[in-house]
Amino acid sequence: MTDRQANRLIFITGASAGIGAATAHAFGSSGDSLVLGARSLDKLEALAEELERIHPIQVLPIRLDVTDQASVENAVQVAIERFGHIDVLFNNAGIGKLDWLESMDVESDLERQIDVNLLGVMRMSKAVLPHMQARRSGHIINMASMAGYVATPTYTIYAASKFGVRGFSEALRREVKPWGIDVSAIFPAGVRTDFAREAVASRKTKITTPSSLALTPKSVATWVVRLAKRPRRSLVLPRIAGLAVGLNRICPGWIDEIVVRLFVKRERAEDLKQGN
Repeated sequence: MTDRQANRLIFITGASAGIGAATAHAFGSSGDSLVLGARSLDKLEALAEELERIHPIQVLPIRLDVTDQASVENAVQVAIERFGHIDVLFNNAGIGKLDWLESMDVESDLERQIDVNLLGVMRMSKAVLPHMQARRSGHIINMASMAGYVATPTYTIYAASKFGVRGFSEALRREVKPWGIDVSAIFPAGVRTDFAREAVASRKTKITTPSSLALTPKSVATWVVRLAKRPRRSLVLPRIAGLAVGLNRICPGWIDEIVVRLFVKRERAEDLKQGN
């Protein structure tokens, strides 16, 4: 490994729990220094203390709200002042609200998801980019979702945000390649998180990702670390989920029929009876 690879600074957003915290542990095991950003500073400080106790690394927790431009700029500036560079930005901060579109609140459900999941990725990427361009080196890894390839009912806004992350990542990758900067996007299928459990609990059918395909935050984190070592444009997890991406592209009408028959009509049987 080169000196730059061996002494990397990894900036993780949404680092206080779930995939973000698991990824912090995974990078810590690789000996990388870390900047952990999230709104909950107490959780970040506890995680930083735990990481520094386990691994001989430096960890800087920073309160970060990716919807606030001043907060984003301050966090990046503090990281640069402390470490001098940012080698990898893992844009992991995200939220999800799954519901039928007519039931969602415009401000708290629609606008909030787009602000965090998509604009937050854009704000953070824009803030670190000049520093990476100056060094002609860096890697931006964006957390998307299988919903960024295959959009399903109740995921309307969440999917829109993740489709946006996919398009943004593709365009940015081509923009910054001449500076030696890599841009990647990760598309996990079902992950065992509170978000997933709450989504299933609200469904009458209880349909969820088969246990054989469900991912853990730790397994996703392992792939993030691998991706940081060997950059690639995109990564669908688990890899067999790529079949769903292909089927959705090749025969969307067939997928429509299956989803409507097995999910929508069963979930909304009462609404359909009442003519709603």
